[in-house]
Amino acid sequence: MKSLEYASVKDRIVLLRSDFNSGVVDGKVLISERIKEGSQTIKLLKKKGAKVVVIAHQGRPGSKDFTSLKQHANLINKLVKIKFVPDIFGKVAENEIKNLKSGQAILLENVRTLKSEFRRRKSKFVKRLSSWCDIYVNDAFSVSHRGQASIVGFPKYMESYAGPLLEKEVEALKKRSLKNRLYILSGAKPDDNILLIKKNKVLTGGLFGPMCLVALGKKLGEEEKYMEQNIKNYHKTLKKLRKKLRKAGNLVKNPVDFAVRIKGKVKNINVKDFPLEYHAYDVGEKTIKNYIEEIKKADSIYMKGPLGYYFERPFLRGTTEILKAISKSKAYSLLGGGDLSEAIEMSKISKKGFGHISLSGGALLDYVAGKKLPGLKALGFYRK
Repeated sequence: MKSLEYASVKDRIVLLRSDFNSGVVDGKVLISERIKEGSQTIKLLKKKGAKVVVIAHQGRPGSKDFTSLKQHANLINKLVKIKFVPDIFGKVAENEIKNLKSGQAILLENVRTLKSEFRRRKSKFVKRLSSWCDIYVNDAFSVSHRGQASIVGFPKYMESYAGPLLEKEVEALKKRSLKNRLYILSGAKPDDNILLIKKNKVLTGGLFGPMCLVALGKKLGEEEKYMEQNIKNYHKTLKKLRKKLRKAGNLVKNPVDFAVRIKGKVKNINVKDFPLEYHAYDVGEKTIKNYIEEIKKADSIYMKGPLGYYFERPFLRGTTEILKAISKSKAYSLLGGGDLSEAIEMSKISKKGFGHISLSGGALLDYVAGKKLPGLKALGFYRK
C-alpha cells in the first residue's frame, strides 16, 4: 500500500475519495469530525499544487440522511476553499475537471446517486473519471469495508495511494491488539454488530440494545414499531441475532431501563414495564450504573456508536457517562464511528483519556473482527 506522502502531485489531477458522511437533522447537514479532518487532506493537496477532485457520499438511497453534497461544500468552504459541482461524470463535471488549475479543488455530487456505485464491475463513472484524472487517493477508511465502485474500482485503472486519514487509522489499529475485550456496541446499524458477538463480553445500546431485547422475546411497543420501519432487513437481522444471543448466553448485557420523553420531560422506565407508547431515546440510569461496573473490570474496550439519540442533549447523558468511565479506566480504549466522534465533541470530554478515536464505524468493526477490507485490498495492503 503506497502512501500519498511519496506521490508526486504537483500540477496533476488528484481524484480524492473522502468520507464526509455526517448527521442530518431536519434536512440540515451538521458539521462533523469527518468534514473537519477530511478538509485537512484537501488543504494538504492544494498546498502541494495538486488539482483536486473530491468524491464522497452522504447516506444511502431511500434513507432520511440521503442528500446532495452541496451543504457539505458550504461547510468545507469554512475550512478550505472548494467549489461544488452538481455532477459526477457528465459534461459539466468533465469541463470543471479539465479547467482546474493547480491549487484548486472541486467537490462532485454524492456518488451514491449513481446505481453503478453499488456495482463492483463495469462502472461507467469509474472508467470515465479515471480517464480524466491522474492519481487516485483513498482517504476514506470508514467506507473501505464496502466493495463499492468509488472504493475498489479506481486502483484497477490508476496510480493509487492511501491518504493520510486512512493511513492514520490503519497504523493505530496495527499497534494495538485488543485482548480480554469488552465491546460496547450501539449505533444505527445493528446488523454490523452481530459479527462481534462471539467470546467476549458485550454491552448493548443505541438501536442495537432494544433489538437484542426483542430478539430475546421482549415486547417494546412503539420502539419495536420504529425499528421495524427503519432498520434495513429487520426481520432477517432479528432472526440472525436471536441465534447469536442464544449461543452467547450471559456474555451479552442489555439495557435494564430506558430514558423516554413523557409530556416534554425525560423519565427513566424499566424494561419490564414495556411495551409502551414511548420511544427509547437513551439508556437509563440503572443501565448506566451497570455498564460502568463492567468498564471498571475491563482490560481493553471497543466502543462503537453512541448509546442514545445524542443530537438532543437530554439523551446524550448515557453516552457521556459511559465515555467518562472509559476515559478514567486503565483499559486501552478504541472508539469508533462518526456519530460517536460527534458525541465526544458534544460531551466536551478530553480525548487524552482514550487510546484511539476512529472516524470509522463498520470498517473499524470489520477490521477488529478480522475481516479483510475491500478498500485496503484494492490498495495492496494485504500483499506480502
